Amino acid sequence: MSESNSFLIFSGTKTRYLAEKICANLGCPLGNLVFTKFSDGEFAVSYEESIRGRDVFLVQSTFPTSDNLMELLLMIDAAKRASARQVIAVIPYFGWARQDRKDKPRVSIGAKLVADLLSVAGIDRLITMDLHADQIQGFFNVPVDHLYASGVILPYLQSLHLKDLVIASPDVGGSKRANTYAKYLGCPLVLCNKTRARANIVDSMQIIGDVKGKNVVIVDDMVDTAGTITKAADIMMEAGAVSVRACASHCVMSGPASERVQNSALSEIVFTDSIPYTQRCDKVVQLSVAKMFAETIRRVVSNESISSQYLV
Repeated sequence: MSESNSFLIFSGTKTRYLAEKICANLGCPLGNLVFTKFSDGEFAVSYEESIRGRDVFLVQSTFPTSDNLMELLLMIDAAKRASARQVIAVIPYFGWARQDRKDKPRVSIGAKLVADLLSVAGIDRLITMDLHADQIQGFFNVPVDHLYASGVILPYLQSLHLKDLVIASPDVGGSKRANTYAKYLGCPLVLCNKTRARANIVDSMQIIGDVKGKNVVIVDDMVDTAGTITKAADIMMEAGAVSVRACASHCVMSGPASERVQNSALSEIVFTDSIPYTQRCDKVVQLSVAKMFAETIRRVVSNESISSQYLV
């Protein structure tokens, strides 16, 4: 069996837009998968072509609602029962990743639970991008290919030719990621020290470093309600920054996020297309990671190095 027909790519309903672009980059058709919905909301999946002995790649981000995760679990189970040789879950955005530890008593570790569900369903490999916490890779007992959105975001930032550039992290926890960007671009790093009143609510924030007369780019892994990132942008402009941009891997953008970004001091906010964005906000720019995932799939199939395609 030749390399071109040794694998098949299928997609869940909400990530089909990305799977189609991945297939276009690979020059292969998207597999035929049918979802049947019942009146009570239950659904079933069925493969409409033979997958016996094939490597099956299932493209599905697991952002809310939980139907996206359930679709993926059913796709995995159906593929195993249809005698697929290997089942590889391609999850550009790994949902529930913020629940990666017990940060207070009597709470679940959602990321570990999702990892267990995927493993029990029967995945043989996971391909994902910019996990909220790197240690989530250790929740799996199968190979994990962890990609980085920096491969598409850094070239975009370089194309802007910003003078007096400064990279900023919106919190201390994201300092490692921001420092990686700063080193690659050869520019200074500043940090924001924030305290939260509760989840999604920022109580106070201070800037550690100088932004006066600088073009600032805030780097994060995801933007949810945009409270932190817009507050940081406003404070930096007050501190004398010339402009403030933001870039993040995952465009969660829930609730009031789009309105906050539109009304903030941000010049623009750059995301990948790991999550579909359907709201209207003139400041949102989405870069596609389809080519990066397509190349990773090709390398997995041909047993080539994945790490050699990382920029940083």
